[in-house]
Amino acid sequence: MGDAKAGAPVKFLSDVVSWFATGAHWHGNNGIPHRVEEHVLMSAAAVGAAILVTMPPSLALGHLRRFGVLAVNVSNVGRAIPSFAILVLMVQLVGIGAEPAFIALFVLAVPPLVTNSYVGMADVDDDIRESARGMGMTGWESVRRVELPVALPVVLAGVRTAAVQVVATATLAAVVAWGGLGRYIIDGLAQQDNVQVFAGALLVGVLSVLTELLLSLVQRVVVSAGLTHRHAGKNDPFVGAATTAEAT
Repeated sequence: MGDAKAGAPVKFLSDVVSWFATGAHWHGNNGIPHRVEEHVLMSAAAVGAAILVTMPPSLALGHLRRFGVLAVNVSNVGRAIPSFAILVLMVQLVGIGAEPAFIALFVLAVPPLVTNSYVGMADVDDDIRESARGMGMTGWESVRRVELPVALPVVLAGVRTAAVQVVATATLAAVVAWGGLGRYIIDGLAQQDNVQVFAGALLVGVLSVLTELLLSLVQRVVVSAGLTHRHAGKNDPFVGAATTAEAT
């Protein structure tokens, strides 16, 4: 009996390996490449839309150092609402499919983007701003050529956090009859196929880690080492937001 229990995990992992080795799981609409593509496209669309909508006003308000309390409250509200709750509400409004999943993921991406964009710009040293003005730069030139590059480590940390959270949560799309890697988890649960559930969860985990590593590499390439060191301790989302808001 003891040997049988001890061998169960080994047998399960062997079944998982066999699942990945099955050629049918690598072809067609339900194949791994197609599901990964769906997952990535859905996640990229949600994060990209959130960047376009929230980052410009957040950067502008951070430059002006105004409405910090509003930025923090928007982030706190966004973090407090479960993505699944948003998904259920959107299904009632727009039906099943890609739309409710996109909206839920969009809302999930907003908080770290808003807070890090605001805090990154607001925390630019006054001496740096004064130096830019002393060189004859206009407000826009100062933002584009001086303040934004200095704030970039914090801003990109918010993008990285949003992207990883969205990739990890995009499995919810399968709940509303959309695709992605969540299909393996939902279908596996419906079929009581624990191997398929485990394989789907493993794929999501690997994709989330790869997303983190890729964006960390991008951040390291585009941000100088000096700026990264300068923002040590502030590269995570929501750090310093309360202090900035209180000073507003």
